[in-house]
Amino acid sequence: MLGIAVEKVCDLITHIRAFDIKIPADYSRQSDTTTEVTALEAVEDVGEEPVYDELASFIGALNEEEQINLVALTWLGRGDFSVDDWEPGLEAAKDARSDHTDTYLLGIPLLSDYLEEGLAALGYSCED
Repeated sequence: MLGIAVEKVCDLITHIRAFDIKIPADYSRQSDTTTEVTALEAVEDVGEEPVYDELASFIGALNEEEQINLVALTWLGRGDFSVDDWEPGLEAAKDARSDHTDTYLLGIPLLSDYLEEGLAALGYSCED
């Protein structure tokens, strides 16, 4: 059912969590203004970080099918569709695919949680 190795997703989750530590929890709002700072801007601000580069390289090195499955898994974990709609979800991810999957995914707040929840919804776990 899943077109990417669970071990790859679990490895990615672990590295994303290490990266998340580098972005302050209150970075979603600048303290001296009312301007919202998006997760993508936060990622761009720390874009020189080696962990970010490793994550982007890891995602970029995945083949097209793996990237599509990673996006669909993220959407599943986020609740954009249910397990029963996995195939249409994969099709939607395929239709939305771009050459910037790494930037897209790394700009999603709570990405590691969504990936973990998506795996769980499909009956997989990183604890096995």
